[in-house]
Amino acid sequence: MLEHALHAYLRALIGSRAVRVGPFLVSLDDHDAGLFRNYAIPDDGAEPTPDQVAELVAVFTNRARTPRLEYLPGLCPKVEPGLIAAGFVPERRLPVMSCDPAVVKAPPVPDGIGLRLASSDLQLRQVAEAQNDAYGQPETTDHDVARLGGTLDGGGLVAVALDISTGGAVGGGLCAPPHSGVSELAAIGVRSPYRGRGIAAGLTSLLTRACAAVDITTPFLTPAGEAEDRIYRSVGYRPASAMLHISLPHSPG
Repeated sequence: MLEHALHAYLRALIGSRAVRVGPFLVSLDDHDAGLFRNYAIPDDGAEPTPDQVAELVAVFTNRARTPRLEYLPGLCPKVEPGLIAAGFVPERRLPVMSCDPAVVKAPPVPDGIGLRLASSDLQLRQVAEAQNDAYGQPETTDHDVARLGGTLDGGGLVAVALDISTGGAVGGGLCAPPHSGVSELAAIGVRSPYRGRGIAAGLTSLLTRACAAVDITTPFLTPAGEAEDRIYRSVGYRPASAMLHISLPHSPG
């Protein structure tokens, strides 16, 4: 079942950062307190007790992180009521979309833009800078670049969009290291002056078409809104499940 494979992938992605707390697997990033770097995933079929939820909260707050979960609620429907009873508030419910790499569409490349897979340290830094600018992060660090390098080392993919006239990166994205053929296509970001030209769709298509070469059979993604949903549908992605993001307000993070 696809949902079980997605949960298994999300747990594998945590890797060496994993902290086990009752029926939860927790990911904590020592370098970045951002919400999307620190989260927990419940076991399939989990039924956490109030004490286990309290222990989970303590693990986050002791590390100055916001208690937060990202998971597929259909696999463990009794988790959300227990979290809400402890004060957690749903942030958003996102569709999970997937596409067969063999049938992904290849839209026309925008004029003046070059799309390619990134491999060199220079390209990875360009991608990190473009992504951070697109997502409102003021600074690019060596850790950002190393994280992208780790994506490649783990068997994933990184793509960059370049302004041909300047050679500068205007966007980027990645497919995370796969687990049993499953990989998340994520962090598609385009600098503001270049948006609305089809660059995000081009990056998505390029990454998806390249999946077969690195044994990714099931790429998936979670669009943040209707505009992103339209972009991903335009190259062939379709809804396959749903993901819940839920956190405890007024906690360190």
